[in-house]
Amino acid sequence: MTPAAASESPLSEEAYREAFGVVLSSRVRLARNLHGLPFPDRAPPAVRAEVLRQVREAAAAELPVQEVLAGTTPLFRQRLFEEHLISRALLEERPESAVCLDESRRRAVMVNEEDHVRLQAIRAGLALQEAWADANALDDVLEQRLEYAFSSALGYLTSCPTNVGTGMRASALMHLPGLVLMNEIEPIIRGLNKIGLTVRGRWGEGTAALGHMFQVSNQITLGQPEGRIVEDLEQIVKELAVHEGNARERFRRERRRAAADLAARAEGLLTSARLMTTQEALERLSDLRLGIALGLTKRIGMRTVDRLLLDVQPAHLQSLAERAMDSEERDEARADRLRAELGRRTSRRTKRNA
Repeated sequence: MTPAAASESPLSEEAYREAFGVVLSSRVRLARNLHGLPFPDRAPPAVRAEVLRQVREAAAAELPVQEVLAGTTPLFRQRLFEEHLISRALLEERPESAVCLDESRRRAVMVNEEDHVRLQAIRAGLALQEAWADANALDDVLEQRLEYAFSSALGYLTSCPTNVGTGMRASALMHLPGLVLMNEIEPIIRGLNKIGLTVRGRWGEGTAALGHMFQVSNQITLGQPEGRIVEDLEQIVKELAVHEGNARERFRRERRRAAADLAARAEGLLTSARLMTTQEALERLSDLRLGIALGLTKRIGMRTVDRLLLDVQPAHLQSLAERAMDSEERDEARADRLRAELGRRTSRRTKRNA
């Protein structure tokens, strides 16, 4: 479930901020390969096609929405990537690759990515245990119909040695502006690395933490049971959320003028600019989101900001417009979208408070 999907939650604004203010989503991903077949990067087209057939048939009952990516447009694949439904590797048109989804898009399987099967489950907020239960149940269904490559000594065999064992990557997407602004994020990242966790940008390995969005995940997949990995990560994420909350409060108290200016400047730019890049939009929406969390901005709700974090992405913008755009057209459309959504809500709340 993406932050945008969480924004449709029936929770009150206050309850929404409490549930999703720091941890936006939780994800568990499992890597699997089929017994006796070469990994996708070494497999000939006929083998990849057979893997595709087997996995689609095995997943059909649980994941009825199936898209074979060969022949789809780059815009279509980019939108799936922005929603965390496919990896960066599948942005390229790869033969015999596909994504299978359930109706809610909460569970998904990538076929013939780095491994034959990459299945994942996503939940809104801090819900790693629930995401693990979803992923494990889906894995059980697939394993009834597919013979996985498995070693009694090593566990599940994967293309990348760092995934051998459980094949699991559990992660939480966190908004950590307080730790960044108080210059505390770097030592925390170093500390997490020492205990077997990794911190990446919003879209995983090799991506920047735009808008102060960080993905915190496990590194160790060998020698630990899946439940222990999830339990340990969830405890760390809870502690990190507490540190973030404390950093936000210190920022508000110790740098009162800077905090007020940050929120006001973000709101002003987002409701006035005529051109805005993706990077600037994410950065200003992050500032606005922090201002809402600190009570400095009351005219705009956090769920609105979370929906816009996805809507301002290039593929989503073009899908909303139902046409392809060049870079400058996207910057204009992005600014128009932000002004229309945030300006409308600002004026509505102003009238209500008058």
